[in-house]
Amino acid sequence: MGTLLWLIDLLIDIYVYIIIATVVLSWLVNFNVVNPYNPAIRAIQNFCYAATEPLLRPIRRLMPDLGGIDISPIVLLLGVEFARYFIFRAVAGRLWS
Repeated sequence: MGTLLWLIDLLIDIYVYIIIATVVLSWLVNFNVVNPYNPAIRAIQNFCYAATEPLLRPIRRLMPDLGGIDISPIVLLLGVEFARYFIFRAVAGRLWS
């Protein structure tokens, strides 16, 4: 059971880093720090988009329009951390009961 929890925790950590990479990469592209037409940047951007957009899209639909500010990644990070907390809390409750 400990190995499964470790794997779940690792996957959640990786997903958090992918969310952060998506946000940072979008800033770098929007401020013309990196060239979005570079094939390596485009591949990273496509991967990050494919990994995060299925969860960000419903959050964006529910969020009010804040102008040019997109706080959906913050909401997703909070949701992921809450999910991690409840998964480990449920498993810990079963282990100690």
